[in-house]
Amino acid sequence: MSSLNKLSSWKEIGNYSNKITEKSLNEIFMEDKDRFNKFSILENDLLLDFSKNHIDDKMMELFSRLLVEIDLKGKIHDLFNGEKINTSENRSVLHFLLRGTYTSKTKELYENDIKKGLEKLKLFSKKFQNGEIIGYSGKKIKNVINIGIGGSDLGPKMICEGLKYYSNRSVNNYFISNVDPSNLSEVLLNINPEESIFIISSKSFGTIETLKNANICKNWFKDKSKNNQNLKKHFFGVTANIKKAKAFGIEENNIFPIWDWVGGRYSLWSSVGLPIILKIGYENFEMLLDGANEIDNHFREKPFDKNIPIVLACLGILYNNFHNCETHAIFPYDDYLKYLPMYLQQADMESNGKNISKDSTEVNYNTGPILWGDVGTNVQHSFFQLIHQGTKKIPCDFIGFVNSNNEKEELHEILLSNMVGQTMALMKGKNILEVKEELGDESKYTNYEIIKNSKVFKGNKPSNTLLFNKLTPYNLGRLIAIYEHKIFVQGCIWNINSFDQWGVELGKVLSDEIYEKIKNKDRSDIDNSTKGQLDFIEKFRQ
Repeated sequence: MSSLNKLSSWKEIGNYSNKITEKSLNEIFMEDKDRFNKFSILENDLLLDFSKNHIDDKMMELFSRLLVEIDLKGKIHDLFNGEKINTSENRSVLHFLLRGTYTSKTKELYENDIKKGLEKLKLFSKKFQNGEIIGYSGKKIKNVINIGIGGSDLGPKMICEGLKYYSNRSVNNYFISNVDPSNLSEVLLNINPEESIFIISSKSFGTIETLKNANICKNWFKDKSKNNQNLKKHFFGVTANIKKAKAFGIEENNIFPIWDWVGGRYSLWSSVGLPIILKIGYENFEMLLDGANEIDNHFREKPFDKNIPIVLACLGILYNNFHNCETHAIFPYDDYLKYLPMYLQQADMESNGKNISKDSTEVNYNTGPILWGDVGTNVQHSFFQLIHQGTKKIPCDFIGFVNSNNEKEELHEILLSNMVGQTMALMKGKNILEVKEELGDESKYTNYEIIKNSKVFKGNKPSNTLLFNKLTPYNLGRLIAIYEHKIFVQGCIWNINSFDQWGVELGKVLSDEIYEKIKNKDRSDIDNSTKGQLDFIEKFRQ
């Protein structure tokens, strides 16, 4: 592929984006009464409203031309047909197979491998629900402890919290992820070994954080249970490395498979989702898969301008590459989705935080944005001040649900009013004439000029709104799949590999070297800043 900057459509998008911003979003809405119908997509009980963006028909047409120029259709075809699009690791990317999305080329893999894996999960889930999975003393299991990091932690944690309404309240989920001993210690303080199972989730069964934590938990369990034979009832593995899991002490029947074509940040659909299944039940997990499957098909089949992930991807490109917006904010208006922004940070920033193109050359344009966010309405009383009146343009995604799982008086209507009101306020703003009218007689104020100017909101701030009927397993599956495919499309446009993550490797290697230096009090071959930090650590380390 030729350099992105050389594509005619790319140049035209740049030129036209300067022209289109001459008018404010508020002015555009006043001129075009049909704008919402033109720039929204309704898919059953799901609405994407992207009308509050710096776009018009011509801008969307230019993006369609760009997608044709980069052969996006061909790239989507290669993705779903299992071509080795993860070029640096020579791997296919097939996480969508786990939710039943296959082609004639991948059907055999689905039928032979995936279905068997799902069947094993389903059987285990049934035994767990029926009370057949019991502890060494005969007690019912009520604590599920997941030991994993990155994709083996964030996905399950986000879903378990997100679908808490649908969960078995007698099951407690705990997540041990990093090597901060406080994380592990607080979990072990809360559990009884007789009522607890540990799931060690690591594709390679070689991740240092996961194995260190797993070994401490194993030793703690042995000490408490007084019998090594009890391990087999309480320790389970999710891995591609069966040999290492067995060497650790896990019975082969307690090992659930994962394949090398499942990236960690795309793995919640796989056996990595075992903690989810035990919390919400296999039927609800299937609904999660079905929702994602619907979006897979939507993404494969819908034209560019009616394709939710593709539209969101193009809008993200517009702000990241042509409006110099370095960040993108995610605001779910549902307390159950408190971990969603963190989950999407990993999904997006680990995927598209790259500066080398698929042609092995350094890119000369911005790639992945910085994602951040939190739950509404809390955010309105913290950092929304900066979005409304600060000096930075920050595109925002608002995610809402028309009906709450926990209706209480008019609380949910107030929540929805806040969400819709914020998108309107960001777009519309408040001009000086409106402020003057609101303040009334200026003689009432000793500091009229300051108040008057301080109350002006420039507006013209872009946002997308995703509205679902209700937060259900099916709809959460749809939501996550939308963002997965958005990330893929943006990687295609930037011509980068969204499915490796070499950037996390260097820190791991150097931390191993530093660990040895701390142990051996070695200060050779390091810079004086690192030496100073190690000296300080040695001085005060108990």
